[in-house]
Amino acid sequence: MFQIRKILYLAIFLLPIFLQAKTVEVCDSCETKTIKEGIARATASDTVLIKKGKYNEFDIVIDKPLTLLGEDYPVIDGELKGGIIKVISDNVTVDGLFIINVGTSYTEDYAAVRVVKSKNFLIQNLVLEKLFFGIYLEKSRDGRVFHNKIIGDAVEEYNSGNGIQLWYSQNIDIENNIITHVRDGIYLEFANDCRIKNNISSDNLRYGLHFMFSNNDLYENNTFENNGAGVAVMFSKKIKMLNNTFKENWGTASYGLLLKEINDADIVGNIFKENTIGINIEGSNRIKYTKNNFIKNGWAIKVRGACYANIFSNNNFMYNSFDVSYNSKLNDNKFDQNYWSGYTGYDLDKNGVGDVPYRPVKLFSYIVNRTPETIILMRSLFIDMIDFSEKVSPVFTPDDLLDNFPLMKRQE
Repeated sequence: MFQIRKILYLAIFLLPIFLQAKTVEVCDSCETKTIKEGIARATASDTVLIKKGKYNEFDIVIDKPLTLLGEDYPVIDGELKGGIIKVISDNVTVDGLFIINVGTSYTEDYAAVRVVKSKNFLIQNLVLEKLFFGIYLEKSRDGRVFHNKIIGDAVEEYNSGNGIQLWYSQNIDIENNIITHVRDGIYLEFANDCRIKNNISSDNLRYGLHFMFSNNDLYENNTFENNGAGVAVMFSKKIKMLNNTFKENWGTASYGLLLKEINDADIVGNIFKENTIGINIEGSNRIKYTKNNFIKNGWAIKVRGACYANIFSNNNFMYNSFDVSYNSKLNDNKFDQNYWSGYTGYDLDKNGVGDVPYRPVKLFSYIVNRTPETIILMRSLFIDMIDFSEKVSPVFTPDDLLDNFPLMKRQE
């Protein structure tokens, strides 16, 4: 009975609001000529329809639940004077706009679209160019950032902003966006329970995707290409990293994926191709690496220390210069049932598992870690000889770092 009364109450009091929802048109020849004026004339649940044209406006504040809709991608030019659209209400949609010339400030973090302390928002189909920050979510929740194209012109990290930034935000979906030429493509700080899917983040100065102090997040089916580094996950826990592609993140200290002080994560089904380092690991524990492909990287995996109880299984390591690098003689991680293209053992009983264990750590990788200049000796006969002697009788590398069941064929 209580539920029925509640429904009747909502119908009586809210239905008139929806029935009265109207469209406010904005254009040069319309009664309403500016976007700010259109928002001021609109009431809750209205649509402000911006006709094709150019609008030189900034500091546009949306303080009521409405839809700001562009027709044929009208241009909003902020003339480098500040932030352009700021949302401070729940239930707001911003859709179909071309926004350019966001101002630069190192105290205000100007953004093309900024959402502050709001929920149930939708930011979609935007094209953002000449920006400082692109889309900035601050203490907001239960929103979606979908199908936007963010094209920066960043040259130096210290004076650049990020494409999509989340700060103290929760339960956000970030899907099907293209982000390029900014500092970090997507940056999450204190952002929990978020999902990041089907995005392309490329040619950014620092990271394609960057987590700091964020937990219980998922990123899946994204491509991170030719960034300063692909993805950095730092000081976070319970992150799921599924079916992403990390490729061509090249540089002296670059990598596809950096893990630093993270725990209890899953890294499954990803492709690491042609990166300086596929995964760089430091202070990370209880992580499962499964069904990943490491192809033609400098180092497939570089373990720097304080990494415990990690499991590497059913991965393909193919044609990497070094499969695994270790800077310690102690090992608490398991490498079992992986395919190694460098494996030269045999399988007499034809069960698909090599009869001789594989040692993925070469002595030469240990030497290169300590003296990088020795890399010029790579692929020489001398190096093959010292690697062979270390394989027979390990002295410098962890003697228990073995794949006891190396697979004879790669995993599909």
